[in-house]
Amino acid sequence: MTGTPPYNPDPHAHPGLAAIALLEAGKALAAFLAAAGLEVSGPAPLRTVINTVILRLGGDPEHGSFSSLLGQITPDTVHLAATVLAAYGLLRAVEAWGLWRAHAWASWLGCISAALYLPLDLYAIVKHPGWASWLLLAVNVLVVWVLARDIRKRHLD
Repeated sequence: MTGTPPYNPDPHAHPGLAAIALLEAGKALAAFLAAAGLEVSGPAPLRTVINTVILRLGGDPEHGSFSSLLGQITPDTVHLAATVLAAYGLLRAVEAWGLWRAHAWASWLGCISAALYLPLDLYAIVKHPGWASWLLLAVNVLVVWVLARDIRKRHLD
């Protein structure tokens, strides 16, 4: 009997899926920690960090658009940002669980979401060429390739 063996839904049979699941779980954890950090610290430390960045870039935090940006950092906007981060973390956690369990929908979700980052990765290379930008592009291309290959295998079997 020749041909390819039937598709195996065991995530451990597909180390690429397991590796991407762990990557997504790490993103989820980082997003949850960032959301919690925003909620715990509130707007004052965030204003201080942004003020420091503005000064290091040679800007004036007291005038112009930078002053407007600092004025937008309120308890309400911090709560909104924390909510968005928590929602992002939840999406990544669900994707990680689905990939770990080798669900087809998780491969689709991961492939589409990673592909959406590719234009931004290319823009980053143009604006900030360096090994970090290239590494990020390479990781995202690899994720798209592995997940697209998984989707294709499922379609053929």
